[in-house]
Amino acid sequence: MKIKFTLNKKKVTAEVESTERLIDLLRNKFQLMGTKEGCSIGECGACTILMDGKAVNSCLVLAEQIEGAEIITIEGIADGEQLHPIQENFIKAGAIQCGFCTPGMVVSSYELLNENPEPNEEEIKEAIAGNLCRCTGYKQIIDAVKISAEQLRDSK
Repeated sequence: MKIKFTLNKKKVTAEVESTERLIDLLRNKFQLMGTKEGCSIGECGACTILMDGKAVNSCLVLAEQIEGAEIITIEGIADGEQLHPIQENFIKAGAIQCGFCTPGMVVSSYELLNENPEPNEEEIKEAIAGNLCRCTGYKQIIDAVKISAEQLRDSK
């Protein structure tokens, strides 16, 4: 089946199988390796992307379901080579250890700050709750989101 959708702000077309998952389409056909596959059952959040502005686990979405959708991956959050402030602040705050969860955490944080530019700590925790990290203990991640929220508000 042929599908058309927007991927990281570019209109694209892809031939997909009925059983093909979105994560496989992104990684295998579009070579977008930032989206990681962790558990394959929607529990870890490593494969989180934005679908029409909402964070979803790409391992649970069939590729044919994205017909007409807007998909943003970790690669689409940056502006070319220029990292988004959330990405920069993850680095500065030490929120990246092994880096496996980072793309999903950044995408979930990006969605949060798009919807709520002034989140409190509980709202940040809730926004990243679907993303598991085995390295940082979450403090640095929460700090990075807080710094990003303040920086983004100040830049407006």
